[in-house]
Amino acid sequence: MTTDLTGRLAVVTGGSDGIGRELALHLARAGADLVLPVRDPAKGEAAAALIRDAVPAAKVRLERLDLAGLASVAAFADGLLGEGRPVDLLVNNAGVMLPPSRQVTADGFELQFGTNVLGHAALTLRLLPLLRAGHARVTTLTSSAAKQAKVDWDDLQGERRYGGTRAYGRSKLLNLIFALELDRRVAEVSSNAAHPGTTLTNLYRTTPGPLRAITGRFAQTVARGVLPPLMAATAPDAGGRLYGPDGFGEFTGGPAELKVYRSARRPGDGERLWRVIHQLSGLPEEE
Repeated sequence: MTTDLTGRLAVVTGGSDGIGRELALHLARAGADLVLPVRDPAKGEAAAALIRDAVPAAKVRLERLDLAGLASVAAFADGLLGEGRPVDLLVNNAGVMLPPSRQVTADGFELQFGTNVLGHAALTLRLLPLLRAGHARVTTLTSSAAKQAKVDWDDLQGERRYGGTRAYGRSKLLNLIFALELDRRVAEVSSNAAHPGTTLTNLYRTTPGPLRAITGRFAQTVARGVLPPLMAATAPDAGGRLYGPDGFGEFTGGPAELKVYRSARRPGDGERLWRVIHQLSGLPEEE
């Protein structure tokens, strides 16, 4: 499935564990040079060691990044911009799922929105010069939870009415909307979205016990769950597409292109999200 990526630069967030680590391993086997921006250096070192053991010739570099802090996002992006090397692949994979209560980022944003949506959007927008130079593929991880989610533009961060599951689904819907809007707006970049189905990774560690047990009955391995994101990142068909498992309920199955959810096709939502992201991140909109 993976094409030859020798000499290509791939940046994978959340590459120290789960889907991100497995995806990074696939990209290394295809010859890509990897930059893994991680929050936990120890976990990052362990992931890099695993990749180098499997692919002795792999070029893997760790950098610090906390997507829950816009200053950290800016520092990481500035480092890459200073080097000037075009980025060929960016995978926005890291995420937060179902914290036990409403929490906020260092900048005061609701945690799931601030990390999953705003952190990744700010990273992507800051890296646009390198992404344009590399005619990059950008893949943003969403979830089948986006299918039933709704965006309350008047309470985007659940300040008046918060529910962890609702906030998570909304963040994943916004991830999908952002991926589609990026593809529409930036001609030099092809942007896709993907979800891994129900794949038991550490994201489920905060899921309540009974729900976690039920989820486990409809789950697949990381080795299977990585395949839709891998297809989104490397398939020749590109731009404005959604990938996920083709099985019942999109819980499990083989990787396939899916129809973009109706929830992500509401007229005007892409433009509105684009404006909100720029306003909240402090980044100027391009003319």
